[in-house]
Amino acid sequence: MPLASSEAHVPARVLATEPALELIASLRAKYGDVLFHQSGGCCDGSAPMCFGVNDYLLSPDDVRLGEIGGAGFYMSPSQFEYWKHTQLMIDVVPGMGGMFSLENGTGKRFLTRSRVFTDDEAAALATAEGRAAG
Repeated sequence: MPLASSEAHVPARVLATEPALELIASLRAKYGDVLFHQSGGCCDGSAPMCFGVNDYLLSPDDVRLGEIGGAGFYMSPSQFEYWKHTQLMIDVVPGMGGMFSLENGTGKRFLTRSRVFTDDEAAALATAEGRAAG
């Protein structure tokens, strides 16, 4: 039986792979609570940057997409406008992390992969976010 629109599954805006969750856990063990901010800068492209919660000042306008591995995930409003139609999947690949990102020096770096939400998922998000704003 199909779900009524008010019961539709609301997809997460951000998810993480098991390797990403493992790296987040090791960073949290070493540094304490961490957060992510999706970079939109020229130097690190679209790399998700990981910071200690007390080492990065969020803007009151930053958009919280969700949480991965116990870490909040944020981006600027202008970046959100660009990414709002997609689900982000945070993964880990070999390489150097962003210069100021906590995974730098581990031999691994976080990487953002994405997919466009289906029409049904977009509608469920719009309904859920409309309720939250109201």
